[in-house]
Amino acid sequence: MMMVMKMKMMRQVLGRISAAALCALAIAAQPGPARAESLADALRDAYINSGLLEQNRALLRAADEDVAQAVASLRPIIDWSADIQRDFARSGNAGRARNTGETNANLGIVGSLLLYDFGRSDFLTEAAKETVLATRETLRSVEQAVLLTAVRAYMDVIRNREFVALRRNNLRLLQEELRAANDRFEVGEVTRTDVAQAQAAVALAQSGLAMAEGDLARAIEEFRQAVGRAPGDLRTPGDLTGLGEDVEAAKAAAMLRHPDILQAQRNVTVAELNMRAAEAAKRPTLNLTGRLGTTNDLADSEFSRSGQVGLELRGPIYQGGRLSSLERQARAQRDQRLAQLHLAGLQVRQDVGDAFANLRAARAAREANIEAVRAARVAFEGTREEAKLGARTTLDVLDAEQNMLDSEANLISANADVVIAAYSVLAALGDLTASALNLGVQTYDPAAYYDLVKTAPVPLSPQGQKLDRVLRALGKN
Repeated sequence: MMMVMKMKMMRQVLGRISAAALCALAIAAQPGPARAESLADALRDAYINSGLLEQNRALLRAADEDVAQAVASLRPIIDWSADIQRDFARSGNAGRARNTGETNANLGIVGSLLLYDFGRSDFLTEAAKETVLATRETLRSVEQAVLLTAVRAYMDVIRNREFVALRRNNLRLLQEELRAANDRFEVGEVTRTDVAQAQAAVALAQSGLAMAEGDLARAIEEFRQAVGRAPGDLRTPGDLTGLGEDVEAAKAAAMLRHPDILQAQRNVTVAELNMRAAEAAKRPTLNLTGRLGTTNDLADSEFSRSGQVGLELRGPIYQGGRLSSLERQARAQRDQRLAQLHLAGLQVRQDVGDAFANLRAARAAREANIEAVRAARVAFEGTREEAKLGARTTLDVLDAEQNMLDSEANLISANADVVIAAYSVLAALGDLTASALNLGVQTYDPAAYYDLVKTAPVPLSPQGQKLDRVLRALGKN
């Protein structure tokens, strides 16, 4: 009779555990509500709110001004000067002294115009323009880094939210196991050791949940830093298609359009132009000079007006070896830029290969984890049925359930890794930009400010007034 009662109680406990397990599975498996926020939404906000992009846009505008300054050096340079001069003297003759003096005011205008310097100024102007183009590529590289960081932050929030849900379900199941162990202990079916093991499992589950919630809190803060706001209800993005499988073709394409390659190429051109400018600096320059001046005696009405115009040819004779050193330095910098271009090419090719390898590995891991989840679910269902027949214990059922939950956690992580790896491929190719992704956001036009300043406008000109309005809009005045 006692044995029959024990068997009935065990079936009741197993039924209660199985019901709890099925409830947990239903909670974990049922689709969530329609989510309004997509990865594209997060990338748009990251692009708009990024302080790092704003910083590098300001650096680009500073490089634009170098062009304006180089252009200005080819135009007439006109300066004015004014001074007041007091001349005094004391003289004596035959024991008599006499003080004399006069006060003169001078006003003058001096102008000069560079006529010819063997192309040095032209080389420096072209170097400034190439620097602008290189800085634009730097800005595009920063944009890729900002968007890839946002992708990682987005997927980490999804990953950790799912982990927290799984940990909570696991804790509920282990608490049910603990209650079942207590019930079985009451009827003498298990020992106090079994109850202690169940208690330890619950404590470990509580610790795991606390750690998962901490990871989620950190992921939310990283999302806030990357995107500029807190995450909402995030929709899991699908896998990117159309990335192709020809890695060598992808490497060749990246060598043509990746911003790091284009920036290195521009820097080589800048170094070559600076080298030619250093060579031209050893040659003479021809300038047109002019001066207008007036001198007035403040003590009376005397005055004089004068002016001059002329050509000045000036060239270095000896400067202590400075010009030769500058030329050698420019050559060394050219060699350094060439080496940097070579290293950038190697790095880009490696990054493309690594990105495709990581994507293939992530997709393979995802497929393996899908199969692991299927197998773990079959094992759980089989263990549960065997327990109903008395062939398995309650602990066996919950162990099988734990294996299934672990498999589901691995699958969640694998799904996130696939998305991150796919967008890493885009970054390695140089295609992870707001315009290439068609994010539908107003993108920054790097040429707009350059077009305003490239002719070095003065504040009183129409273009200068338009530039002032742009600066006020940027909050720089």
